[in-house]
Amino acid sequence: MLLSACRNNEWHYSITALSSQRIQFRPRNSPGSRGTPLGELEIAEKIGGSAPSGAVFKDRRRTGEILPPDAPGRDPIVTRILWLRGREAQNANAYGRFIYIHGTPEERNIGRPASYGCVRMRSRDVIQLYDIVGWGAKVTILNEPLETVVPTVGPSAATADVMRQ
Repeated sequence: MLLSACRNNEWHYSITALSSQRIQFRPRNSPGSRGTPLGELEIAEKIGGSAPSGAVFKDRRRTGEILPPDAPGRDPIVTRILWLRGREAQNANAYGRFIYIHGTPEERNIGRPASYGCVRMRSRDVIQLYDIVGWGAKVTILNEPLETVVPTVGPSAATADVMRQ
């Protein structure tokens, strides 16, 4: 996933190396596919900036419940929501499909396809991402290894990221 943001009229590019160890999504663009739309998108709305880690959201509102990582039972949206808007014909319905980047309490399942279109992240990672990006930040979702898109990010960077966890 590649992101860029504008802060104080200066462009700041953030290449977030989100290996399959840190995010999870099912790539598909077709309507009704329940897959993650690929291509160029942007952050349309940011929700939950003051919420504690693990705060549960229903219909983009906090419920008051807080779940620890890997809590048994269900898999609600937790911690932060970055609501995406498509910028291309192939993903133009992303906003209407409620496609988010959000936290998941099922952190043990990160790296396995399980979402219905959203990009799920560990709570600590989505908090960090939320704090970095602003409204309108460009998001590119690709179904290929980051090092093929950004050659300066080699396998050693991905390995270092996994080793820190």
